[in-house]
Amino acid sequence: MNGSDHTSGAVLAAYRYCETVTGHEARNFAYGIRLLPTAKRQAMSALYAFSRRVDDIGDGDLAPAVKQSRLDETRAVLARVRAGEVTEDDTNPVAVALADAARRFPIPLEGLDELIDGVQMDLSGDTYESWDDLAAYCRCVAGAIGRLSLGVFGTVPNAPGTEQAAEYADTLGLALQLTNILRDIREDADNGRSYLPANDLAKFGCSADFHSSTPPLGADFTGLMEFEVRRARALFATGYRLLPMLDRRSGACVAAMAGIYRRLLDRIAADPEAVLRGRVSLPGREKAYVAARGLAGLDSRRVARGRV
Repeated sequence: MNGSDHTSGAVLAAYRYCETVTGHEARNFAYGIRLLPTAKRQAMSALYAFSRRVDDIGDGDLAPAVKQSRLDETRAVLARVRAGEVTEDDTNPVAVALADAARRFPIPLEGLDELIDGVQMDLSGDTYESWDDLAAYCRCVAGAIGRLSLGVFGTVPNAPGTEQAAEYADTLGLALQLTNILRDIREDADNGRSYLPANDLAKFGCSADFHSSTPPLGADFTGLMEFEVRRARALFATGYRLLPMLDRRSGACVAAMAGIYRRLLDRIAADPEAVLRGRVSLPGREKAYVAARGLAGLDSRRVARGRV
């Protein structure tokens, strides 16, 4: 990584723009990355701002053809970044910041191509028959983000098991995405989307029609949610194996972000029907508390037990 002392004013302005987007649009993410040193925090903000643009295209109200055109344009911007064609005076601040971050850190930019692929799956109205099908989608929209982040974090020299670091980062991304899917069941249903595997729904007598604040008549909704929560917790337990491979501040960042989602998962487990009444969230003071615990550091035994 090149030192940040010689970063130009134009690039710093681009990073400030990305950090503003991150702070405004991604409170959970922002609580985690504030624990990082400046250069890593800037790079993570650039990754988030680019990813947010991709997500906003998929979630917006534009016609499908327009969305596809915007995704194609975004992929072209990514190609310019990869080719080193984005200059500091480019009018796209996200591209400027991402290009600088990619020069400073070994970021696997193909992960952003995967993110675009995942959003295209949403545009196509893909549904998922099995967990393997859903996991492939989650790897595009979240596992890839884990691997991209690992490019910024790096691993501790000579830490055991680092050859599996990318796999653990990917799995932690799946854990976060599955938690998001569970907390957004009602919102997704109201938007005409269904993510839970059809096999799982059928197993518990549920349909994807979650438009009411009460469970579907005759369905074992609680059983369905308990099943998915166990799956998410297993993913977290595997993903947490990444933490001992990271330096203290990177590990604190990951522990903070993952810890916030684990608390969301615990809330869902305690009251499964809450997700039918609206989006489950944590108050800011609780997020700050989790972030502070991340910075304080957790011993490896607690990490191994998933108590982050």
